Amino acid sequence: MALVVAKALFSFSLYVCLVLVLILLLSSLSASAGLDHHGRGGFSVELIHRDSPKSPLYDPSETPSRRIANAIRRSISRAATRFSSRIIIKSSSSSSVGPSGSGSGSVQSTLYTNRGEYLMSLSIGTPPFPILAIADTGSDLTWTQCQPCSSRCYNQTSPLFNPRSSSTYKNAPCQSTLCQSATGARISCSSGDTSCHYLITYGDQSYTRGNLATDTVTLSSTTGRPISFPRIVIGCGHDNAGTFEEKGSGIVGLGGASDSLVSQLDSSIGGKFSYCLVPFTSVDQPKNSSKLNFGSNAVVSGRGVVSTPFVLSGQYNTFYSLTLEGISVDSAGSSTNTTFIKFRGTGYSSSDQTDEGNIIIDSGTTLTMVPEELYSDLEVAVAKEVDKSAKQVDDPTGALSLCYSIGSGSVVAHLKIPVVTFHFRGGADVKLNGINTFVVISEGVACFSIVPVQGLAIFGNLAQMNFLIGYNRQNNTLSFKPTDCAKF
Repeated sequence: MALVVAKALFSFSLYVCLVLVLILLLSSLSASAGLDHHGRGGFSVELIHRDSPKSPLYDPSETPSRRIANAIRRSISRAATRFSSRIIIKSSSSSSVGPSGSGSGSVQSTLYTNRGEYLMSLSIGTPPFPILAIADTGSDLTWTQCQPCSSRCYNQTSPLFNPRSSSTYKNAPCQSTLCQSATGARISCSSGDTSCHYLITYGDQSYTRGNLATDTVTLSSTTGRPISFPRIVIGCGHDNAGTFEEKGSGIVGLGGASDSLVSQLDSSIGGKFSYCLVPFTSVDQPKNSSKLNFGSNAVVSGRGVVSTPFVLSGQYNTFYSLTLEGISVDSAGSSTNTTFIKFRGTGYSSSDQTDEGNIIIDSGTTLTMVPEELYSDLEVAVAKEVDKSAKQVDDPTGALSLCYSIGSGSVVAHLKIPVVTFHFRGGADVKLNGINTFVVISEGVACFSIVPVQGLAIFGNLAQMNFLIGYNRQNNTLSFKPTDCAKF
């Protein structure tokens, strides 16, 4: 009898254990919906352009050309304050545009400072607390404003995250490995406080300061099924000030350092993410939205794909830098009559040679910026191929130098625009069409959207539109595939 009872108890215990294992397994699958058995999932989230009707920053009174003009001003300011104070944009009146601008022809770019052009919805904590933050390949630590923050934060129209309301929130202890190894911000510990503190400052003197912590981050996928990731390093900002948008809630870091969101998700997404940016002419259509893809959804393959290696640069290895070997201009898209301009500029290290990593690819900068000496030859080559009958005019905003008078409608309907090809290392030839190289800056005026700089070269988001661009962080390669992003 005792043996029967013992066997029954053993069977029951085994049953209970199996049930518990099944519950844990289902919970794990639920927390990582869309992930395969290798942990390399496939899912996508929506990227909302700040000028989209879906964005809280959308101003319906602005014309499309006014939105582009404002984006260009923000781009100039971001380049000057985020990447290098040495960057100078030459306006059509030959006035320099630096962080503050000077002279009658200068652009007062400090009025238009921003962290990026695309917003992303996500949630932090348990239960999930929704925020709308700027997705930025030029930033690392993901941070948001947190309570308490009554007098030391910028005005934010949406509610602030309260870490005490999250059952999964944990401050990083000062002596923890997490605190000691943090790379995306300046880290400090004060006497009498065991918590790890972070500080991020920007070139325009804006800053965020608070607690380095971990919490569950939930992403809103395009399938409508949220995906949650536990123990993600975040910044909980209790002291934030500067030129932050009051309708935004912080930054989602997509940079290369170990504290960025994509770095922390590497094991779950196989080190892969990609995005497809819709053209400026499509962002004001609510149904057209850009996509940010992770894991198997981020694979870029098929006809037309070209790939080039990237290196990580900057103080914290934040920036994704490519090696530009030269730029060519094709006569009416014909490769038989091509002007090739070699890149004679310098890399991020400011050496005298054209090192690898001499141009940053950045989703938050609108314009593409190349060294002055390269630009001079490029402008001449492009102007030579545009219709001889096209009338050159000054940019009324003073920001761009090669402009033409056009009628109403699209640029390509009025100008014969040559194909401009960026030749990256490894044979990656990225052909830019009219939507990538010219913009309508004001009523009846279209301008060349590649500009000269003194300092760091940047491959901006106008040049990236209608390309599926994939980052493979496992083998440090970046891929381009021509794509109609509005249909992607």
